Amino acid sequence: MNKVIIKVRGQQMDAEGESNCIEMMAEGRHYYKNGKHYVLYDDETVSPGHASATVLKIGRDSMTLLRHGDIMQEQYFAEARESKSVYRTPYGNLDLSVKTEKIDIVYGTVSGNIDVVYAMAINGEWQSNNELHIEVCADQEE
Repeated sequence: MNKVIIKVRGQQMDAEGESNCIEMMAEGRHYYKNGKHYVLYDDETVSPGHASATVLKIGRDSMTLLRHGDIMQEQYFAEARESKSVYRTPYGNLDLSVKTEKIDIVYGTVSGNIDVVYAMAINGEWQSNNELHIEVCADQEE
């Protein structure tokens, strides 16, 4: 496994035209297996004060996001595809639907960039248009 630094920037535009931006950085691990990159890190942005173990499973033209902890989620992103999942929280579950408009993955041996543009619906109702930019960089201190 390789030590990596993960930078995530997400932007969300809702029906009122309100834009929210979230940025985070975390240390994590990377490995490559069966033609896919796996990036593992703890994400506190989804539940402040409680880290959710997060795995990005990155293929050539798709990505799966897996979260375990207080927040449980599995979401698949592939261009022109809609994926449905259950977003599990300590306060209840939400039916989540993601329609990926565009996904661009540029990945080397350990480092790479992923850009995703998608629309999100919760419990069947459109919530927002979203852009996600993920950078994975080899940790130079390793």
